[in-house]
Amino acid sequence: MRCPACEHTESKVIDSRDAGDTTRRRRECLECAERFTTFERIEQKRLWVVKKSGNKEPFMLDKVMEGIALACRKRPVTADHVDAMARDVEQELRRGGQTEVASSDVGEAVLTVLERIDAVAWLRFASVYRAFESVEQFVDTIRPLQERE
Repeated sequence: MRCPACEHTESKVIDSRDAGDTTRRRRECLECAERFTTFERIEQKRLWVVKKSGNKEPFMLDKVMEGIALACRKRPVTADHVDAMARDVEQELRRGGQTEVASSDVGEAVLTVLERIDAVAWLRFASVYRAFESVEQFVDTIRPLQERE
């Protein structure tokens, strides 16, 4: 770590604190005594999504957030909830320990988190994800939701 003031490479850690998924460290340069802050984060392996066609693309949290936000549009779900749900999806996918996941696994993980938050948003997402083609498919999907209530 280089000192931002003198570029010396030696410093000592004065304070270290956990800041969620990062560690915040206050450092002091051993050359000029300048104090500065650094953040450390665990580097995770890139997660790849395998599409139905067989093509692979990097997992993009923003895409998951867009899908969830679209399903939750005009619903009593805050942007913070959308962000938290997208991160839950990513954590669930990483929990498997694999670096490649099927796009269907991503969709199912989104459905799982939406089901806990909002039934209407869940149905909206399911109708697109499962490509409903008839009213009967909607009715067959809604019936179990009604029975639970």
